[in-house]
This record gives sequence, C-alpha cells and structure tokens, in this order.
Amino acid sequence: MKIFDRLLKRLVSQGQLTVIYHDGSSATVGTADPAFPSLTLKFLDSRVPIDVMRDPRLGMAEAYMDGRVEIEGGGIMEFISLIRANNAWGKGKSISAKGPIRRGFKALRQTLWRANHRSRAKSNVAHHYDLSGALYSLFLDKDRQYSCAYWPDADNQAGITLEQAQEDKKAHIAAKLLLKPGMKVLDIGCGWGGMALYLHRTCGVDVTGITLSEEQLKVARQRAQEAGVADHVRFELIDYRDIEGPFDRIVSVGMFEHVGTAHYRTFFNKCRDLLTPGGVMLIHTIGRVDGPGITDAFTQKYIFPGGYIPALSEMVRGSEGTRLMVTDVEVLRIHYGLTLREWYKRTMKHKDEIVALYDERFFRLWTFYLAGAATVFEHGSMVNFQVQYVRDRRALPITRDYMAEAEAALRGR
Repeated sequence: MKIFDRLLKRLVSQGQLTVIYHDGSSATVGTADPAFPSLTLKFLDSRVPIDVMRDPRLGMAEAYMDGRVEIEGGGIMEFISLIRANNAWGKGKSISAKGPIRRGFKALRQTLWRANHRSRAKSNVAHHYDLSGALYSLFLDKDRQYSCAYWPDADNQAGITLEQAQEDKKAHIAAKLLLKPGMKVLDIGCGWGGMALYLHRTCGVDVTGITLSEEQLKVARQRAQEAGVADHVRFELIDYRDIEGPFDRIVSVGMFEHVGTAHYRTFFNKCRDLLTPGGVMLIHTIGRVDGPGITDAFTQKYIFPGGYIPALSEMVRGSEGTRLMVTDVEVLRIHYGLTLREWYKRTMKHKDEIVALYDERFFRLWTFYLAGAATVFEHGSMVNFQVQYVRDRRALPITRDYMAEAEAALRGR
C-alpha cells in the first residue's frame, strides 16, 4: 500500500508508528521520541486503508469500532494524540487533505445539516442525550455536568477532582450573571438540571430549565422534587422558540452547538425578547478559532447529528442587528481537554459496565469520540467561548471586578 504509506509519512514524523497490513506487509514511519509511545496498528482486513484514505476520521473510527483495527503499545487515546500532536492547528497542519472539490462537497453537505430544522431538533437531541442515564453516571461528575469544567491551573491538577472543577465552572458562570435573590432565570438546554439547581441553591433565584431530551427532563424534575425546590426550579420539555418570558437572566451551557447557523438570528432575537430591559445572558459554547468550518463526518453520523461548532465571528454576526450588546468574551483554551481526559479515564475504568449496557462496538465508539474530542482541544482548533450579552449597556458594572468578587464568594461557600 504505497499510497497509504505516503499518507502515514505525511501524518507522523515525531514518535513512531508501525502499520501491519492485512497481507502481512508493514511500514514504519516517524522517529522514536520519548514524548510519544511507539504504537503499532494491525489492519485486520484489506478495506481499512481505503476507508481511511477516503475520510481519515470516519474511516479510522468505523474500522476501530468494528474491530478491524487493533492497537498495540497504547490505546485509542494514545493513537489519536500521536496523530493530532503531529498535525497541530498551531503549526498550520491538518489531518484531512483539503482539495477544492472535497471542500465544496463537504460545504454543501454541511449547509444542509446546519439548518437543524425544528422538526428534526428533538430527534437530534434524543440521538445523544437520551442514551441510558446509567452511561452518563459512569463517567460524568456526580452533578452530571456534561460540559467543560473549570480548572484553575493546567499544570497543577493534583488534588482537584472533576467534581470540584465542575463546581468551579458553575461558580465561574454564575458570577458573570450578577444574580440577585428573587430573579427569574431561564436555563436553555438545562441538561440534568445541575446548573439550575446550583443557581437556586447558591443565589436564591427562581429557574426555569428547558430541554428537548425526555430522559434529561425526568432526571431534572426528580432532582428538584428530592431537593424540595420544585416550586422554585422548574423544568419543561419545550423548544426555546416556544418559551414565554420575561426573564432577568438567561444562561445556556452547551446548547448553542445545536442551534444551527441558519437559526442564529432567530435564537438571538428570541433571547432579546425574553430578557427584561436590564437583563443579562451568558452563553457557554464550544467554538472554533479558525473561522467557520465543517462538522466532520464521524461526529455528524454517530455523535451529534445536526450539531455545528460555531466560530466567534458567526456568533457575533448572528447577534448583530438584534440590539443585544456583547459585553464580555472569554476563551477557555485548555479546560475542555482536561475535562475530556477525566471522562475518558472514567470510561476506561467502567468498560465492563458500559459493554454490558450496550456492547463492545459502542464502547469503542464512545472512547474514539472522547479521545478525538480531548485531543482537538489540546492540538486542534477548538476552544470554549463564554459570551455575555445585555440589552442595556448600563445593566452591569463597567469593569470586570464584580465577576472575580462574586466568583470568590461562591467558591468560598
């Protein structure tokens, strides 16, 4: 497979990768490097190289999921880390070849998927979030925060648990909302209710959480009932386009990725209409640092159908003309990579339980997803954006000092 050998040489120079083909022949690329494990891939059928060349991410993912590829010297995290590190965004490199014909085809496909029409939105959410609650309980923190945690120091994590990092994330977000007791808050994409319950518990606000996931709704409502706060923290199965206000604050964590670029203006117009004149909104979303892009075929097919990671330029363009003012932007560069590695560790620890819930193929799919996601935040073009909006420029203090003060108070609790 001389053509595939050339692809390997393009992808790997640091660290050593050996591929053993189905016919017994082999090729080794790269140079041994103590910073990387030396890995061996075994292709168990002749289709694997062709599938990978056609679409590197999807081809490798499906071959791995189907058990047609074996990895020696490490696991899927080590393999994807090796490939990503050798093709880092900061070095101007890419895993996929980007010819004009391929770009045009992908752009057309992406335009169709980005629409995320109302009729498809609920089924797209259910595809991922209506998986067994037992699965999420095995790798998430106790509060089931399925979004980027907040790590105070990337190089000194000893003693900081995932649970603590997720608590710190909620405090970090709450501080930016400048909450006061009795305020009405809307949580768009409330997940299993953790953020809504936290805001009520720590800030004394009334929260309405909305979701399109029936499984998440059941858990969130049960948690509110068990905490005895169901009259202050309510959860509804409803599209954001159908909710009625007004609200003093809006928070949305990890939902904007499912809006679809065609609906950004609709989203921001609706949020403005839902906010009181002195209202504040905070959106926490995964984002692209390299401008508008295309969702890879693996993610689109298996993980988040209809999902799209926005560039900051797309977010701002979507809100322009809605008379919402951007008042603060923060970029979390490393935090999600750290979070995802914790999820990966917990997933590996609970392999037997996950295989029992689903099967070996699903476990391989899930670990491929987590490994790919972690490394794209470490070496690729993904970050997290936290973007704050107001209707009235005088709704917030004119410096950021209040954020640090509120966050310190919340973390002190």
